[in-house]
Amino acid sequence: MATDEIGRLREGAIALAHAAAAAILEVYRGEFAVAHKDDRSPLTAADLAAHACIVAGLERLAPEIPVLSEESAQDVPTLQRRQWSRMWLVDPLDGTREFVKRNGEFTVNIALIEDGVPVLGVVQAPVTGALWYGQRGHGAFRRDGDTEVAIRTRVPAAAPLRVAASRSHRDPRTEALMARIGEVETVGIGSSLKFCRLAEGAMDVYPRFGPTSEWDTAAGQCVLEAAGGIVIDPRGRPLRYNQRDTILNGDFLALGDPALPWRDWLDPRA
Repeated sequence: MATDEIGRLREGAIALAHAAAAAILEVYRGEFAVAHKDDRSPLTAADLAAHACIVAGLERLAPEIPVLSEESAQDVPTLQRRQWSRMWLVDPLDGTREFVKRNGEFTVNIALIEDGVPVLGVVQAPVTGALWYGQRGHGAFRRDGDTEVAIRTRVPAAAPLRVAASRSHRDPRTEALMARIGEVETVGIGSSLKFCRLAEGAMDVYPRFGPTSEWDTAAGQCVLEAAGGIVIDPRGRPLRYNQRDTILNGDFLALGDPALPWRDWLDPRA
């Protein structure tokens, strides 16, 4: 894709992330009801408002690129989706549980996927206004208002390693992995903010055992990889998108420093 075209798509996606954040905050500042989907995950008016804003905007921005959003994925047949070589992958409100808890740790995620690889990722934090974006081969950046700075992961990572631990998803396998790492500092943080904190060098490791959906990780992975990190499965393969019938990811490790001895941390019996 030409540089000017990817730049146009990047700035368009950033503008839509800002607009979706504003729609989310309108709901967040008032009273709202919480429904539940078939998988028992929460759903609010903010999820739906952000979804409508982003999908309509992306269709105007690039009508030739299909959109897969968490809130409309059930409407897209698997066979149709698998034929897409290029697509937008969107989580309009990542961290709805954190939204419901009103702790501010939720994001808007927009990623552009080409042949299974995230090539552009935008992550917006509505409450703080911070926005991170990454473009494959062109680096990662953080924007706060009119200020933009390039970000890089912490390399080499030194003990104690700072482990991003989910606020809503902690399990025995994660605890066991942290024990095998040794000296660690753990920080609980929600949503794709974990990827962004790794990307800017504030954390070193984010382990995730158990299912996530592709829209949960694509934008954050792109930001982290553009900043020098990696997101890999337990066999060392990078996460890829729209390559299988399921939209669920397997287990993965996100690392700021690719040289970390992650194989030593995995349970050989797993």
